[in-house]
Amino acid sequence: MNRSGGTDRRVGFVVSKTVGSAVRRNRVRRRLRHLALAHVPGLPAHTLVVVRALPPAAGAGAELGTDLDAAWAAALLRLARR
Repeated sequence: MNRSGGTDRRVGFVVSKTVGSAVRRNRVRRRLRHLALAHVPGLPAHTLVVVRALPPAAGAGAELGTDLDAAWAAALLRLARR
């Protein structure tokens, strides 16, 4: 449990320079953070997730959310098999 008494679920983001300029990378990171926020309550307790943005994420529109949803579901499926 963390200091606030809840379970510790954390999400980190990796957005490398291949995605684009600093402005573009931060925009991608903010979009991913907003999209991932909806998934965090469904994570098992004490779970750490790292989301890595690939260069096509910079130009992605609505499909960024769809891609994140698919990757998140696949990761949870792999986690459940452990």
